[in-house]
Amino acid sequence: MSNTYEIYLVSDSTGETLERIFLAIKAQFKNFNYKTHYFSFTRTENQILKIIENSVKNKNSIFLYTIVDNKLAQFLSTECNKKNIPCFGVLGDLILTFSKLLNQEASHIPSGQHVMNEDYYKKIEAIQFTMNHDDGNSLEDIGKSDIILLGVSRTSKTPTSIYLANKGMKISNIPLINEQSVPKSLKEKPNCTCIIGLTAEPDRLVDLRKNRMQSIKENENKNYIDFDKIKNEIETSKKLFQKYNWPSIDVTRKSVEETAASILKIHDIFNQNE
Repeated sequence: MSNTYEIYLVSDSTGETLERIFLAIKAQFKNFNYKTHYFSFTRTENQILKIIENSVKNKNSIFLYTIVDNKLAQFLSTECNKKNIPCFGVLGDLILTFSKLLNQEASHIPSGQHVMNEDYYKKIEAIQFTMNHDDGNSLEDIGKSDIILLGVSRTSKTPTSIYLANKGMKISNIPLINEQSVPKSLKEKPNCTCIIGLTAEPDRLVDLRKNRMQSIKENENKNYIDFDKIKNEIETSKKLFQKYNWPSIDVTRKSVEETAASILKIHDIFNQNE
């Protein structure tokens, strides 16, 4: 299509930051036809020249880049200008502004955010903890969790837990069937840590559970997808959250990222009130 834009995402690191920024940009436009081209670990002028050489074959090319080396970033911008290709640096102005505010020079080292320092190992530890405490496992040391998620089946407990673990949070998640599903230690000390309930609209859960059953080729458990039974599960879980004064989040129309953001906000409030 003639109105399709060729988006070149050029990074001197993994490109993760750049990809997320582009996702945020494109979400603002309904009629945006595009094709993305990813170039990670771009650290030489020759690499840049090859990318630009390929891009001129396409119409409507746009470059976005995260390159911390000022000289290389300027080279990319200059070469794009020669070809009349729109080119936008994502981090350059921010790094310069922070350099002035902090009154210190930036390191300009590619992949600086991926260095294996204390924060990195903290994140790895959080991921391991979260995987070990998925779906109600390892309840004996659940008190070490930063956050505990409770919810009936298919309320996005596991993907949300993994997403939060990648931010360095130790998460336990527990599937709810009834009040007996909640560990005794949590009922005795409901404020021992940040405990959050996840809920969803019954009709949404019906669809999700049907898809789950199809994926595992399970056809016997009719109760699992029965609307009335699911509605009762949700109502029971909400009463449980109210009984122990645990905040809850309706995930029906939320992405994992949005749910995680809400959870982190609740976690911050919990810590402030301790």
